[in-house]
Amino acid sequence: MAGRVIWKPEDSGSGFVFRGLFLRKRGRLTFCMPPPSSLSSSLSTAAKPIKLAIIGGGPSAFYAASRILNRLPPDSQQGRDVRVHMYDRSWAPYGLVRYGVAPDHPEVKNCIHKFDLTARDPRFRFFGNVAVAQGASKTSPQSAVPIALRDLFPHYSHLLLAIGSSKPRPLPDTMKGTIPAIDVVHWYTGHESNPPPPPLDHTRHVTLIGHGNVSLDIARMLLTPPSVLEKLDIPQHALDVLRESTVEHVSIASRRGPAEVSFTAKELRELLNLPSTTLLPIQPRGILQPPPHGATRQQSRILDLLGKGSVPKGAPAPDARKTTWSLEFFRSPIETGTRGITYEVTELDVDRRAKSTGVREMCQTDLVITSVGSWSEPFVRNGGTTTTTTTNNNNPSSNDKLSTPLTTISTAADPWFDPILGRVRNSQGRVIDGVLGNTVKNVYTSGWASNGAKGVLATTMYDAYDIADRLIQDHVENQIEIDTTYVSEPGLTPMNATPPSLESVPEHIQTALQDYAGGRRVVTWDIWKRIEAEEMRRGAAKGKANERMSWSDVDAFLSSTSI
Repeated sequence: MAGRVIWKPEDSGSGFVFRGLFLRKRGRLTFCMPPPSSLSSSLSTAAKPIKLAIIGGGPSAFYAASRILNRLPPDSQQGRDVRVHMYDRSWAPYGLVRYGVAPDHPEVKNCIHKFDLTARDPRFRFFGNVAVAQGASKTSPQSAVPIALRDLFPHYSHLLLAIGSSKPRPLPDTMKGTIPAIDVVHWYTGHESNPPPPPLDHTRHVTLIGHGNVSLDIARMLLTPPSVLEKLDIPQHALDVLRESTVEHVSIASRRGPAEVSFTAKELRELLNLPSTTLLPIQPRGILQPPPHGATRQQSRILDLLGKGSVPKGAPAPDARKTTWSLEFFRSPIETGTRGITYEVTELDVDRRAKSTGVREMCQTDLVITSVGSWSEPFVRNGGTTTTTTTNNNNPSSNDKLSTPLTTISTAADPWFDPILGRVRNSQGRVIDGVLGNTVKNVYTSGWASNGAKGVLATTMYDAYDIADRLIQDHVENQIEIDTTYVSEPGLTPMNATPPSLESVPEHIQTALQDYAGGRRVVTWDIWKRIEAEEMRRGAAKGKANERMSWSDVDAFLSSTSI
C-alpha cells in the first residue's frame, strides 16, 4: 500500500486548531486537504471570491485548475464565486503534453481528455497566445499578445505560476556548438518557437549527453525509419529532414554508471526492441553489477535489460537502415571541438557521486545534443534586463548534470526567481520574494516551475493537487499573515482580494479579444477547438491522427473562416 490517509489535528500556534487530511507515506505526513465537513462549513462563511489567474497551460496548470473547480463545485455557495483564467504564451494548450511527449507515446496524451473536461466548466476561461512578462524569450512566439505581470494583479485574487521549465540549463563556454535537447524535441513536435532542424543530412555519428528519458526519446526518433514515424504526430517539415538523415550511430553518455541512470526501464526496453538498430555490448561487463547497498526494483530491471542487449521485435521497415547505438558510462563532457568531444573519465565515490580520475578521452562525433536539464524563465519586470553570474553546482543527486563551473542566468528584475536553482522561489508552493524574504500573498507555483524539471506526469498531477488544496485552505482559514508591500519593485500592487468583477480581464486582453490586428490574436478555448478539429482533418487526409499546424497556418485558417 503506497500510503495511508489519516485525520490529524494541528495547532496553528495561535489557539486555532485545524483538522486536516494528511497522507502518511514512509513515516512522513503530507498535507492533502481538510475533511469535507470542515471544508464545507468553512467555505460557507468565506465572503471573498477565489478568482485565480494561472500563467501556463501545461499539465500542472490544468491539474490545479481541475482540482479547484472540482473541490468547489458550481452549485456550492463558494463555488459560484470561483473563476479560473488560464494564460498561455502558446496558442495551443497542454504544454509539455503537446510539445514534450514523444510522438510514439500517444497513450501518455490521454490526460488531454481530463483537461478538456476542465475547460468545459463555464467558470474556466483560456487565453492562448498571450505572453505574460516574457520579454525577448525565444520560446515566446512573436505573434503573442504581450502583457505585463502587474496587469493581472488588479483583476485577480490569486495567482498560480505553472510556467514549466523551457530554458536549457546553461553550459560552460567550452561546450559551444552543441544543440540543447529541448530544441530538438521542439523541432520534431512542431513547437511555435520554430527551432532550426539538426543537420542530419551530413551527420553520421550523434552524441547525446545525459542518461534521461529525453535522450532516449531523441535516440528513438533518430533511429526509427521514417515510414514508421510518418504515421505518428510529427510535423511534415520534421519528417522531411528525417528522411534525409545519414545517422549511423547514436552514443548516449553520462558521468555515472548503469545503476544511476535516470531513464526508465520502459524507455530502455522500447529502444532495445527497435528492429533496425542494435545496442553495442556494454563494456566492461563488470559495471552492470548492482550497487553495494543493493539494487531497487527499477535498477534491477535496467541492469537486466542492459545485460541482455537488443531484442528486436517485428520485421524491419522497408526503408530501415542498419544502425547502432551505445551507452557510455563514467564520462563527463568538458569540451567540444571540430574533431569531436573530450570527456573526463570519472568513477564513483563512496556516496555514489561521480569524481574525476584525472584521465581525459577524446571521441570523434559529428553532432552533440545536450540533455542536462532545463530551467524556468524569470519574468521581465518594468523592462528589467538580465545579468550573468557564475556558479558551480555539482548536484550529486542527478547523473545528468555537468560537473564543470557554469555560467548561469540571473535577474535582478524578478525577485521571485531563484537564479541558482533555475526555478521560482517558494516554500511548499507559496512564492517567496527573494529581496525581502517574505511570502507573497496569494501567489503560488506548481510543477516544474516549483520543483525543477523532474518527475513524470503523475508527479506533476499530485503536486498540482497539493498546491491547489493549499491555496483553498489558505483562502478559507487565512492562516498565514503576509507582508504585501512590494518594496523590491515600487508601484507593483499585490493581488486584489476584491476584483472589479468575476469576469474582468486586463484591458489589453479585452481589446485583443475584440479587435484582432497586426497578427496578434488571443486564442480562446472555442477557437482552439476549431484549430484542433482542422489539425485532425488535415491528419486524416494523410492517414494519421492529426497534422501539426504552424502559427502561419493557424492564422491563415482563422482568417479564411472569419474567426
